[in-house]
Amino acid sequence: MEREELFRRLTKLRRANNDGGRAPHKPLMLLWLINRFVEHGTTEVTYEELEQPVGTLIDKFGPPVSRPSRDRAATPFVRLERHLWAPSAEGAETIPTHFPDRGSRLRAVGARGRLRPAVERLLADPVTLAEVVESLIDHHFTPALRESLLEAAGPGLTDFETIAARLVLTTRRPRDPAFPRLVLDAWGRACAMCGYDGRLAGMSVGLEAAHIHWHSQRGPDRKDNGLALCVLHHRLFDHGVLGLTTGAETRLRVSPSYEAETPAGRAVLELDGAPLRRPADPKAWPAVEYLAWHDREVFRHAPTAV
Repeated sequence: MEREELFRRLTKLRRANNDGGRAPHKPLMLLWLINRFVEHGTTEVTYEELEQPVGTLIDKFGPPVSRPSRDRAATPFVRLERHLWAPSAEGAETIPTHFPDRGSRLRAVGARGRLRPAVERLLADPVTLAEVVESLIDHHFTPALRESLLEAAGPGLTDFETIAARLVLTTRRPRDPAFPRLVLDAWGRACAMCGYDGRLAGMSVGLEAAHIHWHSQRGPDRKDNGLALCVLHHRLFDHGVLGLTTGAETRLRVSPSYEAETPAGRAVLELDGAPLRRPADPKAWPAVEYLAWHDREVFRHAPTAV
């Protein structure tokens, strides 16, 4: 496998399910495997070793679910493309793609796996490795989650952060360079949630243009898919701590799973039920379809009681 083929196969990883929902399970497992390669020099791993940490990554960065399942890591373990990944049962029997993606079955057969030798050879080059990491994040997540993803995937990846941040991938879907200014101007250069409007020497500082429906998930660079948010509320919005209702009057919501001890942390709870500020440009009012996507794919709803 050549470098170009590796990136071609990575960009073909499915970003969404048939119903349009996010499908980050394979990229998250790959990020964890790459960290393992950095730390141990190999991606070889048993399913039992992989199940808990990859499942946790999926719980944290995958679409919210009412009841997290221990089997969440089983799906990418079984389904990841065989050009990249070689899973096998005890005795070296290959695990087919139609094998049941249940943790109990994988544990019963002593499942283990490893990225293909050709893939590992390419990852041995630090620049290629950093570029792979950047590609996975860029194609399946949003920039505000980048640092959290690298930290959660493992300490080995943070060493490559500076290199990866400087890379520009030819496979990246271009962003409209006018989008940030368009959104910030439409919202009067103030946070749509708290009203923060800090400036330094006449320039906005600590204020960002956020996509409601993520750019990596084919969200458009439109005013009605953007919010001007302060850095804090942008991060909380992309992590699913903050959400927005889709009713007649759009209001802020705070995830029932959010917790804080300090007064500053608990101040976030006071946002629950507050109305979204009105933009300076009425055409920038968030479209219901983008709000619904964020509610379904990002916002952390209360877990269903078992």
